[in-house]
Amino acid sequence: MEYPSQLLTNAVDEFSKLPGVGRKTALRLVLHLLRQEPERAVHLGESLIRLRQEVKYCKVCHNICDTDVCSICSNTQRDASVICVVENVKEVLVVEETHQFEGLYHVLGGLISPMDGIGPQQLQIDSLVERVRDSYQTGLPITEVILSLSTTMEGDTTNFYIFRKLAEFADLRITTLARGVAVGDELEYADGITLGKAIQNRTLFTDSFGRK
Repeated sequence: MEYPSQLLTNAVDEFSKLPGVGRKTALRLVLHLLRQEPERAVHLGESLIRLRQEVKYCKVCHNICDTDVCSICSNTQRDASVICVVENVKEVLVVEETHQFEGLYHVLGGLISPMDGIGPQQLQIDSLVERVRDSYQTGLPITEVILSLSTTMEGDTTNFYIFRKLAEFADLRITTLARGVAVGDELEYADGITLGKAIQNRTLFTDSFGRK
């Protein structure tokens, strides 16, 4: 479709680059902004610019935050002995919504996927190993790592790689979500009740080998 304004075309082009936003939806969003007071569009633009320029990543778990350490890691009421390993920031939000987990997180920033050129070095796996190692040295050891990754081929590959990397810690309990989350599912699309039960009923990672 040819639009009557190049400025409109440019705006629709940019909106349609967002995931899940087609050109029709992009056009509807742009026209909605044009009907609002100019300040609304200015505030939207400024908030996006500030987000891109000023957002930080937690030095401990790599979650998005406004300070050097996120509010979850700095919360003394959380159980620092249990770490939930997730793929991305959105999975932190999904797990938090279940209200079934009181430990801390570790955000990998993706999954191992050779087809996409993503190897272990591109992910926050080494920092997870160092985090566990450092906890032993402080006298407040991490006792459990929950592998909460999507039950896809990439997720299972990443799970197994992390399991091997953490094998040096003999006393560390490595668990995975119960298979209430169906094989092949992306964690972010699991409903809260199913995910909550999967967290509660997590099993040892080694027990999952027989169910592959």
